[in-house]
Amino acid sequence: MKGGSRVGAGRPPGGSRAEAGRPHAAWALPGVLFFAFFALAPMVLAFGLSFTKWNGLGDPEPAGLANWHKLLGDDRLTQSLTVTVLLTVVSWAFQTVVSLLLGVWAAGPQRNRAVLSAVFFVPFLLSSTAISLLFYALLDPNFGIVHGDTLGSTSGAFLAIVFVGGWQFIPFHTLIYQGGARQIPEVLYQAAAIDGAGRYRQFFSITLPQLRNTATTSGVLMVVGSLTYFETVLILTQGGPGTDTATLPYLMYEAGFKSYDFGYASAIASFLVVAATALSLLLVRLSGFGAMRSTREGM
Repeated sequence: MKGGSRVGAGRPPGGSRAEAGRPHAAWALPGVLFFAFFALAPMVLAFGLSFTKWNGLGDPEPAGLANWHKLLGDDRLTQSLTVTVLLTVVSWAFQTVVSLLLGVWAAGPQRNRAVLSAVFFVPFLLSSTAISLLFYALLDPNFGIVHGDTLGSTSGAFLAIVFVGGWQFIPFHTLIYQGGARQIPEVLYQAAAIDGAGRYRQFFSITLPQLRNTATTSGVLMVVGSLTYFETVLILTQGGPGTDTATLPYLMYEAGFKSYDFGYASAIASFLVVAATALSLLLVRLSGFGAMRSTREGM
């Protein structure tokens, strides 16, 4: 009896040890409903509209696969896809380098670190529209602070989009890297210092390897965000000069709100969702994101 009472006393009430402290599935219901209503339902409706012909007035008319045949035969799709991929790669490289260095620096013991980190985070609090309007005024060839028509050249317009997007989102990724850098055990740096490793050797041999999971998380967010650039392109360049900076979201905007071909615009939107999802899954698979484990295990 005594032995049995000891065994029973170690068991959490109302279930097994594995169930102790686990929240009920009902807690996820608000998030699931929010995602279903504001994300899943619009995607399903857009996919359904991609098989119709609709100018925004009246009822949509069935069109079969006409919009998809038009999309696959559209030369602008190849150009927009190339611009989108190039913008994604360059934005990822630019934002990763800057946010990594700023995040590691912000995690250090220097004075005024908290104040400067708060100042760095301010651009992320502004809307993309406000930031784009601000830089559009700054880059104006007549009244701006930059001499020459920066937005009138292909390279200038492209680099302007990359810089403006980075200026807004680097603070967010800096915060991610700052949190990751603060989780690195100090004992690793102490041991490296005893072995004679300098600051740069510690950065490349300790900091970067310890931040590999953080870099994966930040990189996936950057890629998905870069694939959906729209406000910056619309306000800064409107896809120009010509169509040299027309991304897939901007192509979708032109089809829907300039040509009033919402069926074709829905086909572009559905293609963008499929491409972004496939790329995200590929990144997760190649980076081992799904099998990530804490770098502090065993410490």
